[in-house]
Amino acid sequence: MLERVSGYDGAEFVVGEMEDATAPSLVTLDAMIERRLAGEPLQYVLGSWQFLGLELLVDPRVLIPRPETELVAHTAFDEAARLGVRRGGTDHWDVVGTDVVVDLGTGSGALALALATELPETEVWAVDVSDDALRVARANVAGVGGSAATRVRVAAGSWFEALPDELRGAVRMVVSNPPYIAEHEVESLPRSVIDWEPYGALVSGPTGLEAIDLVIAGAREWLDAERGVLVCELGAEQGDAAADLARAAGFPDVSVRRDLSRRNRVLVARTGPSDTSAE
Repeated sequence: MLERVSGYDGAEFVVGEMEDATAPSLVTLDAMIERRLAGEPLQYVLGSWQFLGLELLVDPRVLIPRPETELVAHTAFDEAARLGVRRGGTDHWDVVGTDVVVDLGTGSGALALALATELPETEVWAVDVSDDALRVARANVAGVGGSAATRVRVAAGSWFEALPDELRGAVRMVVSNPPYIAEHEVESLPRSVIDWEPYGALVSGPTGLEAIDLVIAGAREWLDAERGVLVCELGAEQGDAAADLARAAGFPDVSVRRDLSRRNRVLVARTGPSDTSAE
């Protein structure tokens, strides 16, 4: 909070820490401290948070970007490379997206913008049913700017319903961080989470698998039948159930990736057989 109100970051803050604070900065700092003492998450108090090097606007309209979702992004990068999608940023404004990537339940737009930044030849659809969340996502698209911003399309709707019909069967990758908390788990969540973050982005339903099931069932229809992939964040205990749902939906190649704590975290479901020579 001190770094934010002073305008100094990192080493700059150490150099300038003995400078007198201005009256406006003290007022701002006092207000931030009061909000934090009331239990508001630091990320909302600051008003922005980093996700894979992107500084994103965050507030109670959207989930706070977390390290688990960074693993989803890295997994998506790897899967894109396996499919032959070029990686590496570009500042060229005339780049046209030739591969379609869909981020379902985009929230702040973190995954969509990370993918557009890392995969410079993609067209990325950022979908959410919440108008409030989409306002944040649009602000973040504008804030990122550059070629990435020109290739992100923000769409309102429930899951795949937001997509134009011509994308059916033509999507290269679907990524999602859907709600996956079960209703009976709500009381075990930290108050800083359940009191502040959007309930609908956290809680899926009685089992916690309701949204995951919808994403998996719909993805098979929208993905390229031979070279498509679904990358979906999971709860730590949902790996086996999600893998079973993906196989039942017709995905021939299904795996679950673990996070640094060795917990199941990311479902990877491919429409075609595994090309081990490319991995």
